Amino acid sequence: MKEKIKSLAIQVIQMEAEALKNLTASVNDDFVASVELILKTKGRVVVTGIGKSAIIAQKIVATFNSTGTPAIFMHAADAIHGDLGIIQHDDLVICLSKSGNTPEISVLVPFLKMSGNKMIAIVGNPNSFLAREADFVLDCRIEKEACPNNLAPTCSSTAQLVMGDALASCLIVRRGFTPQDFAKYHPGGILGKRLYTKVNDLSKYNEVPQVNENDSIKTVIVEISGKYLGVTAVVKEKKVVGAITDGDLRRMLEKNESLDKLTAADIMTKNPKKIHYQALAVEALNLMKKMNITNLFVVNDNDEYIGVIHLHDIIKEGIY
Repeated sequence: MKEKIKSLAIQVIQMEAEALKNLTASVNDDFVASVELILKTKGRVVVTGIGKSAIIAQKIVATFNSTGTPAIFMHAADAIHGDLGIIQHDDLVICLSKSGNTPEISVLVPFLKMSGNKMIAIVGNPNSFLAREADFVLDCRIEKEACPNNLAPTCSSTAQLVMGDALASCLIVRRGFTPQDFAKYHPGGILGKRLYTKVNDLSKYNEVPQVNENDSIKTVIVEISGKYLGVTAVVKEKKVVGAITDGDLRRMLEKNESLDKLTAADIMTKNPKKIHYQALAVEALNLMKKMNITNLFVVNDNDEYIGVIHLHDIIKEGIY
């Protein structure tokens, strides 16, 4: 039974992958025209469907909204029982249906035609009522559902989902939608934090440990232990010329019996890694990973030392 389950699961995955492979033939002039129509629509994109197509429609709406295309979901069944008021004159309608001939679609489409709303059909039957009446048709036909009974929407719903993703991705490029734009729509999530959190947003809460090149080892120890960051910058004329970590102190104690004549310059690491205060925190994280370090010195536009960002600051913020 175990092997039978594995075999069936693999079969489903392979069938859906094949359905998507065949979908590339539907990227035609109607697809390009659909992208351009959505782009120039003055109103919203109203995405509708029934059954599993309605669920896919909701996902397409979510993707559109998060990538700069204003969209709203309308259930096809609710539409013909009062929700048609959602659709305004300048709105564009994308209608999803496997058969393209459901009773709800048959009632909805004539209203849209009468109201003058442009319509894009994402449909599994290019000869259906919906396909004939739509302004543009995105053909999502499949040979067979992955369901063993060839009944439950599997390949068909996956094809609709991917077609929606293809539209959204093309719109991202046509709009020139940037990662910074994306962050505006995701301010509370991890993705957004990675795209908008700057180094200074985190480092400004930290102490600013620093010593001079000629300072004694005692001064260095006090500075590192007192600022709780495990490191201090060695500064000359406001510029970072070296770094001393608590690890450097331990190695120094192992190698030297007398500390009286040692200064910060004797044990510092020269030219340590720095980062601009306006750089993204994720850039700091990537640099720390690459260099296998836990701190970076933060500098301003004049390359002057203004603080420290620690690996823990970034992880605590949920950026990783």
